Amino acid sequence: MVFVTKSASEHFSYPRTSTKVSKLFSGIPLVDLTKPDSKQLIVNACEEYGFFKIINHGVPMDFITRLESEAIKFFSLPLSEKEKSGPPNPLGYGNKHIGKNGDVGWVEYLLLTTNTESISQRFLSVFGNNAEEFCSALNDYVSAVKKMTCEILELMSEGLKIQPRNVFSKLLMDEQSDSCFRLNHYPPCPELQGLSSAGARNVIGFGEHTDPQIISVLRSNNTSGLQISLRDGSWISVPPDQNSFFINVGDSLQVLTNGRFESVRHRVLANGLKSRLSMIYFGGPPLSEKIAPLQSVMNGEEESMYKEFTWFEYKKSAYSSRLADNRLGHFERIAAS
Repeated sequence: MVFVTKSASEHFSYPRTSTKVSKLFSGIPLVDLTKPDSKQLIVNACEEYGFFKIINHGVPMDFITRLESEAIKFFSLPLSEKEKSGPPNPLGYGNKHIGKNGDVGWVEYLLLTTNTESISQRFLSVFGNNAEEFCSALNDYVSAVKKMTCEILELMSEGLKIQPRNVFSKLLMDEQSDSCFRLNHYPPCPELQGLSSAGARNVIGFGEHTDPQIISVLRSNNTSGLQISLRDGSWISVPPDQNSFFINVGDSLQVLTNGRFESVRHRVLANGLKSRLSMIYFGGPPLSEKIAPLQSVMNGEEESMYKEFTWFEYKKSAYSSRLADNRLGHFERIAAS
């Protein structure tokens, strides 16, 4: 659980509200990976929302349930045991504090590299001999999700009619790929318990942000809380679906497509009754990879909207910012007046 010494309202900000906010949004784009129109549906979803849901994804449910079970075991440990896997620098166990720049949320988490060997060493002191079970479950899950993610990225390339087909996926397949994995646990928030719908208010679980990587793949249990921001600035709640995956366009993909795809701003609100567990794979390029709009995406005399940068430069900039900051703002080309 998350430990705090004061009421949640003294620690966690209430999100800005909008008259356009709706309780649930049934229009989340749905893509069936087995259908021939999936590549065009993916492109349409990335252009309109930067977000979509995947079904018939091919990731074995056994891989999902095994890792979720191991995650629940970890988050059920006493705080003193979990803290042996921290502090997050940036990898490791974190509790309430998100990054080093003052962001807090009603959440505890594990941020991990996708390198199984380094994970095994980190958790040996926590799990003992059972560390192998955790790492085995993690490796199976990440391998399957990575394969699915690369398939999605290749369908994107086909839908955009750009070559080679692996122009995006090769960045994740590279041995030096800087991908990472996150487990987020949102326990029931006491601040929200016992409130009627009339007295209900929102407590931030994870503050609004975009993901800096190329693509993010989210799976959560059947508990609400995730919200995305539409292009008009309104926030909509995403109905939970524990059998599907949700895909986020990241900042790096926004740059690679010269803004044709826009990274989705999203957040998580705390729940007063149910625990929420989410598992996110962040597909990132090698640290030395240069990120700039692809010529094959731009039309005619279209100019680049962004300065070229390496993933290391952007990652360093992102980690030094607040969650809600416009991280790409520093890398945009400013037209001469």
